[in-house]
Amino acid sequence: MSETSAYRHDIDGCLEPAIGHHGLPPALLSGWLEKAAPVLDGLRADYDSGSLPLLRIVEDTADIDAAEAALAKLSDGADSIIFLGTGGSSLGGQTLAQIAGWGIPHTSPKAPHRRPRIRFYDNLDGGTFAALLRATDFAKTRFVVISKSGGTAETLAQAIATISAVKAAGLGDHIPKLFLGITEPDAPGKANGLRALFGSLGIPMLDHHTGIGGRFSCLTNVGLLPAMARGLDARAIRAGARSILQPLLDGKPAADIPFAAGASAMVGLSKERGIRTIVLMPYADRLGKLADWYVQLWAESLGKGGEGTTPVPAIGPVDQHSQLQLFMDGPRELATTIIRVASKGTGPALDAGMAKTAGLGFLGGKTIGDIVDAQGHAVAAALRKAGRPVRTIDIETLDERAAGALLMHFMLETIVAGRLLKLDPFDQPAVELAKILTKQRLGG
Repeated sequence: MSETSAYRHDIDGCLEPAIGHHGLPPALLSGWLEKAAPVLDGLRADYDSGSLPLLRIVEDTADIDAAEAALAKLSDGADSIIFLGTGGSSLGGQTLAQIAGWGIPHTSPKAPHRRPRIRFYDNLDGGTFAALLRATDFAKTRFVVISKSGGTAETLAQAIATISAVKAAGLGDHIPKLFLGITEPDAPGKANGLRALFGSLGIPMLDHHTGIGGRFSCLTNVGLLPAMARGLDARAIRAGARSILQPLLDGKPAADIPFAAGASAMVGLSKERGIRTIVLMPYADRLGKLADWYVQLWAESLGKGGEGTTPVPAIGPVDQHSQLQLFMDGPRELATTIIRVASKGTGPALDAGMAKTAGLGFLGGKTIGDIVDAQGHAVAAALRKAGRPVRTIDIETLDERAAGALLMHFMLETIVAGRLLKLDPFDQPAVELAKILTKQRLGG
């Protein structure tokens, strides 16, 4: 088990001593940890040279200042802010916004004024988008449009349709006030459709970091702007992410660096024990979107050249009633990561008399959080008893620092896994073919 200031990370349930011969023998894990050592040396060199901007973004503040100013201006007079973007241009922001809590009031002690509600439209569907435009009060709604390249067809289609609807509502003169774009700066010889379109309409823009791609962009303004719109402290998020780097920069061995140990265990299970599916199952509603974000991160980064494992999102305890049967008793090619947030004593307490009448007397006086805590621990123990690889990540307080730490952990774990597999975790060559064929089908 390894521990940071934000969480405890335990891979013991993936090892042979805990789950029997279906687990990874410690000697084989040691071999993968040894292979991770030069990968970590490479990451330290990347940090020193600045060649991997993800490692340095956690130290920046100028882009946060610019995003705060843009958000304040955009929010003036707004009831809602709608984020348009797809894939990595949306999932990181949704993850952080959900960590703030969808159900919390729109004011807080830190921000006593009322904040606009936020929504995300990341999947392109004609009926859904038409319904959105019909129901929107454009005078009180703002739109943030995000595309790193500025050429994402789905996002540009959303933007064009929305601008047309705003004009049809007689608010064409207000377009610069109603929209904000995030995309890369202009570069010689590189067309950027979003920047050209928004520039022609006088819509303000924030620069997308040119060195950090979509699924790794959650710690840039792409993810932090939605977080700030929900009242989260962007600087604390980055501080949490920065804390995950410290063991690496201190030169600690791979076994003592959670993301390196996690990558070694996941790759080792795949190569040595035939694991083909990786489940991420948080026991907290506020981490549901984290599982969706992780699916893109892991799948798109590592699914190349016949390599990779299939990530599956789940959430506890509800998926104990849908997917757990497969996890426990299906093919032995699946490993589970359970994320638990300390919940004992939280939520409503259950009336003892009614619990007894319902035949569940043992729940009398317990809180909802007590039940979730017991389930998260019981499922992890059950998986171990069934000889199914399981690791746990325990979080004491799910705040901004913990959120930043989790996001950086999984990004670095993915990068280390990619380099252990001798592939580039940052490209997605197979995806480009579908884009080309879509364009051809539309006559482009």
